[in-house]
Amino acid sequence: MTKIIEIENLSKKYVIRHQKQNSNTMLRDVVTEWTKKGCYKLFHPIKTQYETGKKEELWALNDINLSVNRGDKVGIIGQNGAGKSTLLKVLSRITEPTTGKIKINGKVASLLEVGTGFHPELTGRENIFLNGAVLGMNRIEILKRVDDIVSFAGIEKFLDTPVKRYSSGMYVRLAFAVAAQLEQEVLLVDEVLAVGDAAFQKKCLGKMDEISQKGRTIIFVSHNMQAVQTLCNKCIFMDSGKIVDYGDTSSIVSQYLKNVSKVVLEKKWDNKENAPGTDKIRVNKVSLIPKNNDNTDEVTVKSSFDIEIFYWNLIHDTKLNVTLLLYNIEGICVFMTASTRESKWHGRPFPKGLFKSTCHIPSNLLNNGSYRASIIFVKDTTVPLFSYEDALTFDVNDVPDRGSGDWHGKWLGAVRPNLLWSTEEYSNKSNQGYSK
Repeated sequence: MTKIIEIENLSKKYVIRHQKQNSNTMLRDVVTEWTKKGCYKLFHPIKTQYETGKKEELWALNDINLSVNRGDKVGIIGQNGAGKSTLLKVLSRITEPTTGKIKINGKVASLLEVGTGFHPELTGRENIFLNGAVLGMNRIEILKRVDDIVSFAGIEKFLDTPVKRYSSGMYVRLAFAVAAQLEQEVLLVDEVLAVGDAAFQKKCLGKMDEISQKGRTIIFVSHNMQAVQTLCNKCIFMDSGKIVDYGDTSSIVSQYLKNVSKVVLEKKWDNKENAPGTDKIRVNKVSLIPKNNDNTDEVTVKSSFDIEIFYWNLIHDTKLNVTLLLYNIEGICVFMTASTRESKWHGRPFPKGLFKSTCHIPSNLLNNGSYRASIIFVKDTTVPLFSYEDALTFDVNDVPDRGSGDWHGKWLGAVRPNLLWSTEEYSNKSNQGYSK
């Protein structure tokens, strides 16, 4: 097989600087600090950054060696911070590696973030031609594909509207259509497809499979194990900037799911600055609370339990809701629920402060197996503020009743609800058309 991507000893280092903080800083201290910075720049003209406080080195990628064949559909999986997106950015030439070599035998199209490569003031049509030119195509080549791009994206009515007025979903549809239709040899796709609706995601997966049949190579980063297994013939499992394993998709996904299914019933951050989140929202604590009569931490198919989410709202007067997604070990979303059904705060603006949202999970709902919970904080019911993947992982254990004649094996299905049944004897009822 022809190699289209070859990576040797690739590493990427980021330097994180922590500024010294002093709550008792006075005016003279500020002036002194400014003077020190001025002297530093005077005597160190090459170094433009005046360094204060501690420095921390973060190796986002660490000694990556990889080769990808032409026409392969490669999934990249791993938890947040594993280095997946950094690897795609290095392959896209968005960021340079610290060490190592990359050889790509063909042109690369990438879809890494919503709106990447789009100029907000230009229309959809103008951005199609701009992206085509960036990818090395001339005007005639782009004209041949414009109709297909617009049709695939489904934005005919908004083609001559500046893209700054597009929704995130419209951005993604157009960006993917451009990347897919302009026929570069390598297509890099990050988790950004999660922004689109389910029908469009299915359409994108079908398109990626179609173009791979023509010899193009797909590199696909996703937390959706079902999508990875549907599309990809090979898979990379990354952790802490390293490749843990690379091979057949089914076996790699199974290995990853076993790795992330370690039971974690609580995560807590007392320091707001170090907590996961953004400048708008920060997570304080996430915990699973079983409601068992014996006060044990075990979750069974007959248990009810609460998922409590504590968070700091950092925006004054904003309408918030919390969305909870529960996945089983196969990566299938068992259900999605949101705090919009909560009556006290729904539709009301939140002040700044610490809040707790609780989701009550009833008994006799989940099948036995391993699960992971992810959380999305949403503003105004439509704008995601922060997504926290794999916030909790837990097991639901079976409680077989050996004396009742119940089914003793593993029940099929993602859920196992205790639904009501009724049975009547019809053979002795008149005019029913039944006989013994």
